[in-house]
Amino acid sequence: MELKRTVKQAIHSANTLIERARSQHLTLAVTGLSRSGKTAFITSLVNQLQQGNTPEHLPLFDVVRERRLKHVRQVAQPHLNVASFRYLAGMRNLTATPPKWPEPTKTISEIRLELTFKAKSNRWLSGSEPSKLLLDIIDYPGEWLLDLPMLNLDFQQWSEQQWHLLEQPPRKDASADWRQQALALLGREPCDDAIHECADHYAKLLKEFKQTLGLSLLQPGRMLMPGDMEGTPALAFFPLPEQCLLDDAASKALWHILKARYDYYVKHVVKAFFKRYFSHFDRQVVLVDCLQPLNEGEAHFREMQQAIGQVMNSFQYGEQSWWQQLFDPKIDRLLIAATKADHVTIEQFEPLTNLVEQITEDARRYASFSDIKIQSQALASIRATKFGHVQQGKKTVPALKGNRISDGQSITLFPGDVPPGLPSPAFFEQHSFNFVAFAPQPRQSDYAPLPHIGMDKAIEFLLGDVLK
Repeated sequence: MELKRTVKQAIHSANTLIERARSQHLTLAVTGLSRSGKTAFITSLVNQLQQGNTPEHLPLFDVVRERRLKHVRQVAQPHLNVASFRYLAGMRNLTATPPKWPEPTKTISEIRLELTFKAKSNRWLSGSEPSKLLLDIIDYPGEWLLDLPMLNLDFQQWSEQQWHLLEQPPRKDASADWRQQALALLGREPCDDAIHECADHYAKLLKEFKQTLGLSLLQPGRMLMPGDMEGTPALAFFPLPEQCLLDDAASKALWHILKARYDYYVKHVVKAFFKRYFSHFDRQVVLVDCLQPLNEGEAHFREMQQAIGQVMNSFQYGEQSWWQQLFDPKIDRLLIAATKADHVTIEQFEPLTNLVEQITEDARRYASFSDIKIQSQALASIRATKFGHVQQGKKTVPALKGNRISDGQSITLFPGDVPPGLPSPAFFEQHSFNFVAFAPQPRQSDYAPLPHIGMDKAIEFLLGDVLK
């Protein structure tokens, strides 16, 4: 039995190598912070490929416009120990009455699509048969993504960074009780129950930062969604101020316990997770929600910018030869997308794209050193509003119409201007934003493709070169 399993794994690995050599296998990383729209993007991507196969619906997707895409189907995923991405469950939400957004990811999941298409010319190894592309798409909780920057920090560096955040607005008031609890452990013989209680309180604090304050830099991310790690010593750690190293022996003992747990977490959880899933991607999508941080204020906006930059720098970039694709795949195309473009009016698309380019400027510069292809754009994976105009006195102004998610009420509004670049502190003081969250539109037919803005342009950039 063991020999048979080994042979099957060897055959699977050989097939994967052959597919990579023929440029017929791609793995796509859909990345972004929590609530940036990853699950909606993947649901739309699958739907557009399967049901949107008309030039009218996807005019910028060459293989569709040229009517060369023959068939797209979901096939068995490669990893049997990874949860399947629940595409049909997401579609049921979107077709419900009233329609709802797909449920956000709670664990790692994946989906594999097989695209059958007619190549423009017979390529090496393609023969006369229709060509095929296997596309693996990985989905995962955005909370776990936030741990990747910890790979570059030791416990002391991480503690200094986190403690500094805790002492600054908007965390300062909310964290006061917890900081007092943590400091009270100093000078005492370490007690495992007290450490666990303090770690539990820290986890609750992180959840409050996310749900109430809308903050982004939340580590360790597994405390927000621990899964089977809940209650384990690997998650029973928290930051301490550097002064602990200069104090008494009991404080140093506490420091070393927490350091050991942090080191274990980074090595056996974060690094293992990164190595297994994220170090082998071929293409990457980075989804950025600029609008909600603008609503919440300058501190939230700056933190989102910092979090995105730290996460993107964790990935490997570099143009690939076919030989590198076989044995050392790296990301060679990077799409940076400002999501929820349907939550602003049409003339705001360009400022929104400019804004997301400046938010990710450092990371884009880092990626460009490797001469990879980078595209920035605004998009709405699943369009939830309609564009129009309203009269304000003698003026006609652009507006949006959609169903507000909080109460389902149909509303028409102008949400505000998107800053054309990184906003200054004065900009936040002088401008008010009203970027409302909208519910999905009711679907006219279960067979109609999902409405979108810019998905055809995004798919062409991500897949077009291998569908020639």
